[in-house]
Amino acid sequence: MSDVASQAGRVIDAGAIRAGTSNAPGKTAWRIAWGVALVVFVMLWLFGKPVAGWAFDVPRAWRIPVQRWISDAMKWLVDDASFGLFSFTDLTRFLATLVEVPYRLVLGLLSTGIMDGRGSSAQEILPPLSWLAVIGVVALMGYFAGGRRLAFIVGGCFVFLAVFGQWDSAMVTLASILIAVPIGVVGGLLLGLAAFRWRAVDIALRPLLDLMQTVPVFAYLVPILFLFGFGPTSAIVATIVYALPPMTRISLLALKGVPDEVHELGRMTGCSRRQMTWRILVPSAMPGLMIGVNQVIMLSLNMVIIASMIGAGGLGFDVLAALRRLDIGAGFEAGLAIVALAIALDRLSQAFAARRPEHVAAGAGEKNLLARHPYTVAGLALIVAGGLAGLVAAPLQSYPEALQISTGTLGSDLVSWININFFDQLEAVKNALLLNVLIPVKRFLTSLPWVGVTGLLALAGLRLGGWRLALLVSVLSCLIAFTGQWEKAMITVYLCGISVVIASLVGIPIGVLAAGRERLWKFVELVVDTLQTLPSFVYLMPAVMLFRVGDFTAMIAVVAYAVAPAIRYTAYGLRRVDPQLVEAGVVAGATPWQLLTKIRLKLALPEILLGVNQTVMLALSMLVITALVGTRDLGQEVYIALTKADTGRGLVAGLSVAFIAIIADRLISAGANRIRARLGLPEGEGGHR
Repeated sequence: MSDVASQAGRVIDAGAIRAGTSNAPGKTAWRIAWGVALVVFVMLWLFGKPVAGWAFDVPRAWRIPVQRWISDAMKWLVDDASFGLFSFTDLTRFLATLVEVPYRLVLGLLSTGIMDGRGSSAQEILPPLSWLAVIGVVALMGYFAGGRRLAFIVGGCFVFLAVFGQWDSAMVTLASILIAVPIGVVGGLLLGLAAFRWRAVDIALRPLLDLMQTVPVFAYLVPILFLFGFGPTSAIVATIVYALPPMTRISLLALKGVPDEVHELGRMTGCSRRQMTWRILVPSAMPGLMIGVNQVIMLSLNMVIIASMIGAGGLGFDVLAALRRLDIGAGFEAGLAIVALAIALDRLSQAFAARRPEHVAAGAGEKNLLARHPYTVAGLALIVAGGLAGLVAAPLQSYPEALQISTGTLGSDLVSWININFFDQLEAVKNALLLNVLIPVKRFLTSLPWVGVTGLLALAGLRLGGWRLALLVSVLSCLIAFTGQWEKAMITVYLCGISVVIASLVGIPIGVLAAGRERLWKFVELVVDTLQTLPSFVYLMPAVMLFRVGDFTAMIAVVAYAVAPAIRYTAYGLRRVDPQLVEAGVVAGATPWQLLTKIRLKLALPEILLGVNQTVMLALSMLVITALVGTRDLGQEVYIALTKADTGRGLVAGLSVAFIAIIADRLISAGANRIRARLGLPEGEGGHR
């Protein structure tokens, strides 16, 4: 208890959190360095443009023509690249066929039926699975993995799809998920195994995975569209590329987490390298690997709307079409259908991850097929029974339209009512924020010299993480400037920064209020889960209908999409504060306000910072989507590149967004680790991403 009391005393005493007197000279030197840097920055900003215009706008002669290099390389790949017996185009067509053939089969089973022939002359030789059979099979899977409760939840989600008229689109989406997820899982596992076996692969993969997780999804679509054309095959490839990095990272972590005793056991039993991998390491790492499977599923579902831009179809296309029509009711219904599908697949994958394998008793091989595989036999029986029932009665094959429920124009009517009754108030708020906050901040950031901003970022990196972090942030900042993206990058930073500040001002207090109240937290957690599973495009429709297009609309959509991590991480950090430390503060005579501000918030600050970090990441990913509502930032560059199939333009803008995300991530994470060190907490506790 004395240790707890001493730690509580250190937290309450703000002076003790800071470095001791032995570090005073070092702190003084840093204060002088920051003071000099800020003075030089202000002088350059105020008076440097007439003398050193290059410090504000990189001359065209200095710019690196990366955009042209990428476009030329892509053109060479498509037109001239050859591997002897086959060209690069032949390779992409072969890969597309490997994806398309199983996709068509699964799509036929779930939606279109098995067809003979193509086009108008195609004839159905086998109808798709009936809606009753699909619901029965997924409910049976839920019962097998998690019991009656999970069977009810999963079955209920699929019933929701049928009742609200989303069945056909949901089955198209499910078909693409059932193809993309296995490929993403296997690919991620193989890359994780390679990184685990060979350190050189691990070192090479890390920056590549960082870029893949921070480059906007739209930027992926441009080269994929160029290589694979327009259609569901390209959409599945884009989904695989998007979902692959988390599986790779989690596979590597899971394999590294296998205890040394397991390795030793494999060596003692004389396992070969192949046996050690597939019979020892992979089975031992299976719980962690299943978490990766869950992540691949969720990211694949996050991708469905964006993938619909290059021909995916399904629920994503419905949401996108509703956005174009500003039909909030149809868009919200399709968005909720994606949420229902996500909940069902998420719960199933989690249940299979937590399920322990059953040991086969001696003599089990002598049992009949039903005794050995009761659930498989039951599933096949449901499929056959559903098919026969569908032949007898059409409503048992396809859910009847007369029984479908629709919210119709309810959402649009609600937004229209708000516009009619509160238009003046909404316009007043919008104009006040635009004139007094958004436009001044935008003008300020776009007027800053790139040299000065780069120098301040490098100094911050040096202070927080040492020379390596300083070098990283300065190099990435210079790359943004020397590729001609600096002005648009500052507009991106302005929109992202204001959105993150507002999301934090909303989310952190909600997290503080909910952390100490169990019932309130359960409700808030449900809302946060819903916010994080709703497709990002759904947030655009009400924002556009209320505020029309522009930066303010983009900001509202970004705040709504990115507020969830600020709430979740704040509550998580406060809820995990050691109660003994709080009790020690009470014994020391601290008031409730002091307990909150001097102990709980300070101990939770690293997690709160990581929540802000995740808010930044979500804001940047959403900003690319808000290019649809008239922003003039890097997101618009990526979107224009997609519409023009300009690979170089899209990747350069996408990489600039990735560089901004990496700079923010590294600086915030380094700051969180420094705070942990001051508070005596283990580095990296709480984790992120």
